Amino acid sequence: MATRRLGVGETLGALNAALGPGSPVWIKETRTRHLRSRDFLAPHRALQARFDDGQVPEHLLHALACLQGPGVAPVLRCAPTPAGLSLQLQRPAVFERVLSAVAAYATPALPALQGQRVLLHCPALRSSPCALRLSQLRTVLVADHLARALRAHGVCVRLVPAVQDPHMLTFLQQLRVDWPAASERASSHTLRSHALEEVTSAHDGRTLSPGILGRLCLKELVEEQGRTAGYDSNLDNCLVTEDLLSVLAELQEALWHWPEDSHPGLAGSPDTGTDSCLVVHVVSCEEEFQQQKLDLLWRKLVDKAPLRQKHLICGPVKVAGAPGPLMTAPEYYKFRHAQVCKASALKHGGDLAQDPAWTEIFGVLSVATIKFEMLSTAPQSQGEWLLLFNNILPFPDLLSQTAMLDCTAPGLHITARTEMMCKFLVQLSMDFSSYYNRVHILGEPRPHRFGQMFVRLQLLRAVREVLHTGLAMLGLPPLSHI
Repeated sequence: MATRRLGVGETLGALNAALGPGSPVWIKETRTRHLRSRDFLAPHRALQARFDDGQVPEHLLHALACLQGPGVAPVLRCAPTPAGLSLQLQRPAVFERVLSAVAAYATPALPALQGQRVLLHCPALRSSPCALRLSQLRTVLVADHLARALRAHGVCVRLVPAVQDPHMLTFLQQLRVDWPAASERASSHTLRSHALEEVTSAHDGRTLSPGILGRLCLKELVEEQGRTAGYDSNLDNCLVTEDLLSVLAELQEALWHWPEDSHPGLAGSPDTGTDSCLVVHVVSCEEEFQQQKLDLLWRKLVDKAPLRQKHLICGPVKVAGAPGPLMTAPEYYKFRHAQVCKASALKHGGDLAQDPAWTEIFGVLSVATIKFEMLSTAPQSQGEWLLLFNNILPFPDLLSQTAMLDCTAPGLHITARTEMMCKFLVQLSMDFSSYYNRVHILGEPRPHRFGQMFVRLQLLRAVREVLHTGLAMLGLPPLSHI
């Protein structure tokens, strides 16, 4: 039987359990100066709350030094220090375990979430690319990244709306966003009949404009028990239009008809599909009010509307160095593409933008720049052990965290940790760059150095696997050179 991979979470769990019942006290070190002498620390103040004068009994110190278990990294020593209880792992043994099973560290730590179904709705994709604001572009990139993360965990994901505008499809391909296309709209005939039974026409005798069916009061839904948390207090009447019904029809159609292998026994079953699915509306802060109306309208007009609807709100976008405050998404792409071309010309000389061999590279770099700017902020740090301990060993846990959607939390809104992957990849790039600039991987061909060289090559292979997997979660291919 294959040896279970080591895990930071498993090691922390075992360390806390070894100290007996109580709140967790151990933390994983990340800073270079701390990692010179320890890998985990139980701070003195936390130990004082657990033990008299913060003194850990001798038998517990012995238990920590001999710690074992599935996924638990082997311990070298554990000793009291002025900062608290300091623990260092058997680093050679950890290196050997990790580098002998590199592929295992590029997969999620948690078991696959088979059978779970999530419908991701991104309203911004109903517009044309020229009308797409940067805040809306952010929602598209967030939804795309979230879909990849969920699918990596075995979740069945459906993306709505299916895009009809051919220009939008071309722009999404340019951004390396994988989104479905559609040739025709879902029928809203049934919804229209229900809406006509519920809406009230104008009371002043005026004829309603074409495409408007009337008004529908949503106040009672907002005021219902359990529905008030998160909904805007100003929600009252909703103007029911043919376009709104068309949106609802597509959402309902997607909710009822899943791929045959998405969930045995449930595919295409309207009676059971709505209850087992989580609907996540990914919208910009400017679109939130309108999306709440659509949410409530769905509940009002459809008996089997999904009970679990959550709103993932994306904040505004500020573009560093932008020539103007109001840029459309295509203008933003052209702006970043021009910067990439200019930077490459300064580095390599000549006008490489005219070279067909560089066209693909410039496209990927432009998209990468946009996605990292939209989805993250750049942290700082740097180190061989640091590279493995901070980047490779925790990566399975990171993959799991990016796919977590807490649908049990009260209220309307939901959060997603889509920024974690970008932050991680930025950190990994910085750590690796620092390591590569300081360490000569392929040294002189002397027999006594072959072992060290091969271990370092294995470490680079592990970094590559993690990096490629992380980029795949963003829909970005790896480049051989830039």
